[in-house]
Amino acid sequence: MTHKPDPKHTLPHWQGQRRLALAAVPALLLSACGGGNGGTPAATTEDPNKLRNPGGGTGTGTGGGSVPTPTGSTPTGSTPVYANLRGASLGVGASLNGAIPFPADNAWNTDISALPVDPNSANLIASIGVGTGLHADFGAGLYNGSPIGIPYMVVSGSEARWPINYTAYGDESDPGPFPIPLSAPIEGGNQSNGDRHVLVIDRDNNRLYEIGNAYPQTSRWDASGGALFNLDSNTVRPGGQPGWTSADAAGLPIFPGLARYDEAMLGAGGIRHALRFTVARSRRAYVPPATHFASSNTSADLPPMGMRVRLKASYQIPASFSTETKALLQAMKTYGLIVADNGSNWFISGAPDERWNNDRLSSELRQVTGSQFEVVRMDGLVTG
Repeated sequence: MTHKPDPKHTLPHWQGQRRLALAAVPALLLSACGGGNGGTPAATTEDPNKLRNPGGGTGTGTGGGSVPTPTGSTPTGSTPVYANLRGASLGVGASLNGAIPFPADNAWNTDISALPVDPNSANLIASIGVGTGLHADFGAGLYNGSPIGIPYMVVSGSEARWPINYTAYGDESDPGPFPIPLSAPIEGGNQSNGDRHVLVIDRDNNRLYEIGNAYPQTSRWDASGGALFNLDSNTVRPGGQPGWTSADAAGLPIFPGLARYDEAMLGAGGIRHALRFTVARSRRAYVPPATHFASSNTSADLPPMGMRVRLKASYQIPASFSTETKALLQAMKTYGLIVADNGSNWFISGAPDERWNNDRLSSELRQVTGSQFEVVRMDGLVTG
C-alpha cells in the first residue's frame, strides 16, 4: 500500500540534537511524533461514544510545567483487569489500579516469548545497534523545566469536550470534540518545541484520546493530528484506516506502550504489555499492529514501524537490578518492544513519575544492549 509522503515523521534536526544530548546525561533521558484539518465550535459534555452513564468528577491538568503527581492508590494485587478502566483513579499520572488497556488477546497484551524469530533478525538488530544499551526516555524530576517522559491524564465521563482544530493531517485524524482539558499536561511542557503529545483517558467510557503538536487556545486545541482509541475492544480505532498515522508515527496509540511506575513497582511480571521504543532509521513499511510508515528508505535491513523485538530467552535478568528495572526487562522478554517512532536508538518511552530512580534506571538499562535482543517474525508486512 502506498500513501502520501509523510515528512512530519522524519526526525527533525532539533529533536535529534536534544535526544543525543539527553543520552549523554546519565540520569535524564527523553521521546518522538504526530498526525489532521478541521475544527468544531465550543465545548460540550455530550459523548457520542458513551457506553453507560458517566461517573462523577472532573479531571484537572497541570499545563505541563510541573512534575505530575500520581493520584489515587497504587495497585497492590496481581490480578489484571483487561479492557475496563473504570476503576482507574483520576488526574495527571493517575494509577490505573491494575487495569490494562485493550482485551487480553490484543497485540499489545500478547505473550510473544515463544514466537518464531524473524529470518532477518540479525541485520535488523544491527541497524539499531548491537552494542548500544537501552535508555529510559522517562524519569523523575525536570529537564529544562519539564517532566521527563510523556505525561498522561485520566478524566471522568463528564469531562467537558473541546473542539480540535487540525493544522496538518486532519484527513488522517478522528474528528473532535475531545474531552481534553485545556490545562492537560503537554509532553515537554507548555514552551516545548518538540512533539507536544497530549494523552487523555476517559475512564468511564474506556476511550483514549491522543493529539500531537498540541497547543491549547482560549476555547479549543490546535494540533497537527489526533486519534480516538477504544480501550475495551480489539477494534482499536474504528475511525482509522490502513495507511493512517495517529499522534504517533506508526499510527499506534502511545499510552498503552508507556512504562508506568504503578506497574513497574510490582516487579517482574508487573508490566503485562509491550513497551514502545524508537529507532534512528526506519523502513518505508509497517507491520501490524502499526498502520503507517515514516521513512523513504526501502532497505529490508531497517526496521519497519510496528516491528517487535524481545529479550532473548538466554538473557538472565541480574538479581542486583532494581525492582522497577526487573519489571521492565521481564516485560521485554514476555511482550517485547514495538517500534513506534523515529528517534534515538533503543529509547524506551515512559510516563514521568517522581518515584522513578533516574540513576538506577540509567545505570542498569544501559547494561542491556542490542545484542541481547531478537526480532519476532513479522507477518503482514505492508511496504510503500
